[in-house]
Amino acid sequence: MSPPQSPNSTMSESRDQVRPLAPASHRIHVENEEGINSTFMSNMELAKKRRRKRCIKCCGCCGVTTIIVVVIIIILAFTVFKAKDPTIRMDSIRFTGLSSLTSSSNLQTNVNITVSADLSIKNPNAVSLKFSSATTSLMYDNRVIAEAFTPPGNAKARRTFQMTVNVTVMTEKLVGIPRLASDLVARELPLSMSTSIKGRVKIVVIKKSVGIRMNCSMVVDLQTQEVKNMDCKRKVSL
Repeated sequence: MSPPQSPNSTMSESRDQVRPLAPASHRIHVENEEGINSTFMSNMELAKKRRRKRCIKCCGCCGVTTIIVVVIIIILAFTVFKAKDPTIRMDSIRFTGLSSLTSSSNLQTNVNITVSADLSIKNPNAVSLKFSSATTSLMYDNRVIAEAFTPPGNAKARRTFQMTVNVTVMTEKLVGIPRLASDLVARELPLSMSTSIKGRVKIVVIKKSVGIRMNCSMVVDLQTQEVKNMDCKRKVSL
């Protein structure tokens, strides 16, 4: 016969048998939360990757576009918009008042002697040439006897700019030159005229300074007031 069971052991066994397990709904809820969290994290990672790819593509497109624009500007700067030297030319020159210089005895300091010179500036560039005031000096025996300033101007692209310079001879300076007497006897007056122009040309985004200088030597017939043996030398710095 089996020994009799005590009442306490019987009660504990009955409690163990009737103890409920964890509710199924609670287990499902926890599992669902874990699944949702993992799905959310994976979606976030995918979104970050997509944004990163878009940023890389956008930066790449901007970089390629910038390089293309720079290359086009460089090509234009060295071909179509390449800076070319402008040219200056003496079209004509006229003297008035030289008839009074017939001899050294009747030369007076109040005599008006004027010089009018027509100049042409040809701009071969595809952009305009802006220049500041030009300086023109008339010299005799390497001394300045007349000087004039021309106001600023603008030579349009591939156009020729006409400019007239008028100067008045300072007779008091002319009288003080020793060789004047011998030149009056020969009825020929050797003179030289110098014109200096400073300008600027803008090519795309590049600005370049331009310096134009022309020196013309000539001989003036005191009887006819005509100019002969004119020789002009030009220098352009760009």
